[in-house]
Amino acid sequence: MVAACALSGPAAAQDLSGSRQSFEKPSNDRIILGIGSAATPVYQGADSYRVLPLPAIDIAQGPIFANFRNGIGVNFVARPKLTLGSSITFMPGYRRRDVPDGIGRLSSGAGARAFASVSSGGLIATVGATQGFVGSTRGFVADASLSYPIIASRKLILTPSIATSFADRRHSDRYFGVTDEEAQASGLAPWQGKAGFKDASVLLTAIYRLDGRFSLSGSVGATTLLGRTATSPLVAHKTLPTGFLSLTYRLSR
Repeated sequence: MVAACALSGPAAAQDLSGSRQSFEKPSNDRIILGIGSAATPVYQGADSYRVLPLPAIDIAQGPIFANFRNGIGVNFVARPKLTLGSSITFMPGYRRRDVPDGIGRLSSGAGARAFASVSSGGLIATVGATQGFVGSTRGFVADASLSYPIIASRKLILTPSIATSFADRRHSDRYFGVTDEEAQASGLAPWQGKAGFKDASVLLTAIYRLDGRFSLSGSVGATTLLGRTATSPLVAHKTLPTGFLSLTYRLSR
């Protein structure tokens, strides 16, 4: 949810390969590289946005992979209907200038991730869990998503998705919390996070194959903060849209 990269929200889940494979035939090996741009809140619940230029990466060589959704890791099981793997993935923070005056910055970091993906009847269900170990909150986040790739034509695939995530107390408190010292400095009320469901998202991804190697990809979606998380004084907007656009090149067919 390198995951990609610096995104927090549904655009992080985009899969550049189409339905995790090529349009015409399954392929466990691929190298897809490109450039992209994301419009995303400066942090979850923020009152402002920024546009980020981002690399677009989706690499799979045997069991080794690097992609937006799961980071860099290894698939221990890679079957047509079942994937099990683990990885190191990016966990975003926020800059001091992005939060209200008096609130400290949260450094970006990394987490150890485990995930499972099951395909049945055209649906793809994915569950994952990430434990931060450096930077960011060093908390625990679990996620679940359901997507349905639709091959609309020989060149176009559309994938609607829904997702939700759960965060432990440490993650919620360090990402959305306001300490007594920060409350005095900012004028906001003190706030402590608790474990619970953090957000829910909807996403629509379109991948259009320009030719045998070049593809144009785009995602639009929205994320809504849930439960106690939505009551944090740092949250200016409970629901926020996101978007991502990229042009990619497949090095091998």
